[in-house]
Amino acid sequence: MKREVVLDTETTGLDPNSGHRIVEIGCVEVVGGLRTGAVFHCYLNPEREVPDEAFRVHGLSTTFLKDKPIFSQKVDEFLEFIADDPLVIHNAGFDMRFINAELKNLGFSALPMERAIDTVLIARKKFPGSPASLDALCKRFAIDLSSRTKHGALLDAELLADVYMELLGGRQVTFHLDAGKQETAKTTSEVRTPRGALEPRDFSPASEELEAHAHMLSKLKKPLWEEPKEQPA
Repeated sequence: MKREVVLDTETTGLDPNSGHRIVEIGCVEVVGGLRTGAVFHCYLNPEREVPDEAFRVHGLSTTFLKDKPIFSQKVDEFLEFIADDPLVIHNAGFDMRFINAELKNLGFSALPMERAIDTVLIARKKFPGSPASLDALCKRFAIDLSSRTKHGALLDAELLADVYMELLGGRQVTFHLDAGKQETAKTTSEVRTPRGALEPRDFSPASEELEAHAHMLSKLKKPLWEEPKEQPA
């Protein structure tokens, strides 16, 4: 079955060319359109200060991140997890720029943009003129946002995985169908009256029925069953 990796990052700012770095990566494995439970998640020391405006978005402070691993210590594990599979990303250009900037700094090849499936583009095509933010799509699909008080890479990747399934036509379709069948069966059993085994019935014709049948036959002229059968040559 097809494996995809839903990916999200948090950063110190908006542009890696201005020296901004990744501070968190969250990846969620999706196989056949369903989350498997396998994830990759790490906080990263950006080796710089976290600006206040970035802290207000994700809540990750310089103090919190200072003892976390740097990207070079997690890159092998990250690349092993994403393997060569498609990457599902909301506003893919942003995250791919940061990931490729980090990879380039370590001498790795950039990830090709062709690997990225941008859910913003899918949403805008499917719902033209409607908001395409992750929050807006979660609300559209009635996906619980109660735990999202701030942006977080792993939480946002998990929410995006559910949004992606909905954009493709619905989460866990087979499970929903099974549940519907189970509910139907339950409803049917609730209204059905249990029945015990029936006594065997005698279907032999009554005497008056036999007499009526004989009377009818007596009125037939030259019935076929009384004609002599032809012998084969």
